[in-house]
This record gives sequence, structure tokens and C-alpha cells, in this order.
Amino acid sequence: MNVAVDAMGGDHAPEVVVQGAVEAASEFGIDITLVGHEKIVAKALGAYSRQAHVSLHHCDEVVEMEESPLKALRKKKNASIKVAFDLVKKGHADAVISAGNSGATLAAGVLVLGRMNGIERPAIASIVPTERNPVVLIDVGANVDCRPAQLLQFGVMAHAFACSCLGMTNPKVGLLSIGEEEGKGNEQVRLARELFKKSTLNFIGNVEGRDILMGEVDIIVCDGFVGNVALKLTEGTVAAMVRLIDRELKSSFLGRTAKLLGRKPIERFKRKLDYEEHGGGLLLGINGVGVICHGGSSAKAIKNAINMAAQYVNNQVLQKMNLQLTTSKVC
Repeated sequence: MNVAVDAMGGDHAPEVVVQGAVEAASEFGIDITLVGHEKIVAKALGAYSRQAHVSLHHCDEVVEMEESPLKALRKKKNASIKVAFDLVKKGHADAVISAGNSGATLAAGVLVLGRMNGIERPAIASIVPTERNPVVLIDVGANVDCRPAQLLQFGVMAHAFACSCLGMTNPKVGLLSIGEEEGKGNEQVRLARELFKKSTLNFIGNVEGRDILMGEVDIIVCDGFVGNVALKLTEGTVAAMVRLIDRELKSSFLGRTAKLLGRKPIERFKRKLDYEEHGGGLLLGINGVGVICHGGSSAKAIKNAINMAAQYVNNQVLQKMNLQLTTSKVC
């Protein structure tokens, strides 16, 4: 098991990325290859006495956040994200994680590893914690503009992923819209709804933004623009809610006493709703395992993203998804 980590990707790279990688290697025993400028990454790595399971792979170019992904990858043949996927293609690594330019991560994955059979556009699937069971939200940023047929493909990929890797049976699939009624939504959503109804997916119809955290549906499908806004709004709402509860408990003696007595349940509550526990979103539709993290990811998020990528490899997510897509008749 070896996870290639784009050490140069992210708002706080390489320091925070290196910290998360060292913690993942120490806690989970995962072999990690940090891909990036050797001198810069080695300096960040030098802050840690324990460096077992961590190695460096030098490359001297980076796709910056503001750059056009395809143009940058054509120009920068030695970009860290491309080199990371090259390591997977050559058999030197089993998965890639990056907190860098998500478009470049998607493009590099497609260019180097190719798309899965029958998939027109890969998409990012994020596991969102809810009051019941986690929900798979797809797409959360890979495809800003989508055709209705592509939304159906996202649903098919998420269905295969949920069944083969998350242990779901006949997961409920909903289409994110501005109302549950059949005629609600823009033309893209209305046309996609008809395609979902004709498929053999367990399609329950339109769902609204408020349904994301309810946990009454297993998979929610939308385009990458809407999905990214919904995901970040959800994460921001949860974070604000946790801070507000904490502030209210600290504001009185009774509240502080309750917080002390209920410390363990409160910690479980925070952990259940913390998106950093999952680390990042899985890039579905490429011939490999890629995990895309937020640009502002903490070391904890990077650590958990690495562990998540390793678990997907160990659980043979790619092989199971290919089998599910090949044998199912959801379309």
C-alpha cells in the first residue's frame, strides 16, 4: 500500500500536508510518497522526528489554484499532481490525494489513468454526515455545466459506489432541486428527472437542500456548481452550529456543568458531524483511486483523506465499481 500525496497542493502546503501525511503514516502505518519540490518538502518534513513510511519524490512544478487546469498540465509536464498520478500508472503508488486545484486533479486523473468504461465525465462524490446515515452527494465540483444524461451517469456511479463499497442495499436516489414537485427546477433538472424515472435506480424524485442533512435519502445528485455550493453551505452550517452550542454551554454555570457531565456525548456529536473525519471527496469515474480535499484542509483532514484512500484500495473499490457498472442494468 502506497498513497501518493500532492505535497504542493492546498492553501497551506506543504507544511499542513506534510503534517497530515506524517500523522497518517504514524497512526495507520500507511506508506506515503510526498510528491513535490524536494528542498521545500524536505524542510517541512524536517520538523518531525518520526518519518517512517514517508518518502519523497521530486518534481519542480505546481498547478496553482488560479490556473486553467488543462493549459497548466499541457505546459507543466512535471507538475506535482500529474507526477502523483504517473506513480499510480507505473505501479509505484495505489492512490492519489490532493488539496490543490481540483480541476487539475480531475484532469490529471483522466489524462494519466483514463476514464472507466461507459463513463463520459468523472465526478466527485462526497460523504456527508447526517442525523441518520451518511449521504453520498454527487457531483460536488468536478463538472460545473452538465447535460441531463450526465446527471444520470453520476447517479449510476454513486449507486455502484454505495452498493459495492458502503454496504448500501438498493439506495434511495434523489435529484437536488428547488422543490419536490415534478415540474420544479430548471430545464436540466426537469429533463434529468425523466431519465431517472426510466432507469432502474431506486429514484424517489426531487429533494430539496434541507433534505441533505436529514438522512432520509442515500444519494443526492446535482451538477458540480450546485453541489459545491450545497456542500460548503452544509459544512459551514454544521461548523457554526457546533460553535454556537459550545458558546451557549460556556455562557452559564449550568451550561458549563452540563458540558462537563456530557463531555463524551458532545464529543461524539461533534465527531459525527465533522466533515474532516472523511477528509475529502472520492473522484469517481477514473481508472484509479483519487481523493480531492478542500484547499483549506487541516492536517486532520489530510490524515483522514489518506486513510480513506487506503481503505478504498484495500476494499477494491475500483474493481467492485467496475463489476457493479458492468453487471447492473440501472440505465
